[in-house]
Amino acid sequence: MSNYRIRPGDTLSGLAARFGTSVQKLARDNNIANPDLIISGRTLRIGHSGRDSFDAGGGRQGIRGGGGGRGVGGGADVGGPTGVAPTGGTEKGRRLAEAARAAAMGMGGYNSQGLCATGVSRAIRNALGIGVSGNGNQIDNNLPRDKFRQVDMSLEDALKIPGLVLTWESTSSRLGSIYGHTAVTLGDGHSSASDFIERNTTNSGRTGFKVFVPIE
Repeated sequence: MSNYRIRPGDTLSGLAARFGTSVQKLARDNNIANPDLIISGRTLRIGHSGRDSFDAGGGRQGIRGGGGGRGVGGGADVGGPTGVAPTGGTEKGRRLAEAARAAAMGMGGYNSQGLCATGVSRAIRNALGIGVSGNGNQIDNNLPRDKFRQVDMSLEDALKIPGLVLTWESTSSRLGSIYGHTAVTLGDGHSSASDFIERNTTNSGRTGFKVFVPIE
């Protein structure tokens, strides 16, 4: 059992993903009645009860079909992060991140080619052997739900974990306003890869943000 001092902007779902546990477990271990409300400056006990490894069970925070970046909307509950390791991602996630980096460097390098979904689909196929079709704002609906789980997580938290699939319904560019955007996190806190490596991934000018984690 370890302790963590809650910082401004922290969410229980984000901390659960970062430390490889679940929202329910954090809430239970810290007597938190409302998982959506944690107070900056307080100490959070992070660990497990009667186990020697982190509990990687899913939380309730994953929402399918919500429109906003925080899982808002009337989507169905599809659970929370699965198997996210405290050192930064699952084995599948790390494979996917490496495949995404390789796909991006083989396509546009650090310059967008307007083929984000092609890069992400190629990475998923090469890393996980899963075929996924669709453009940037369709790929979220085409990810097989027995292989990927949508989670409610901020972009800031997602970028710290390798191998998460990010999707946006729309971006500010001409093509992005039609086809959206998708990318895979590289786990360094700021970069993502699709048909190119975006070194400073932000939500600026983008709407309909969603995050998906590979299921172990």
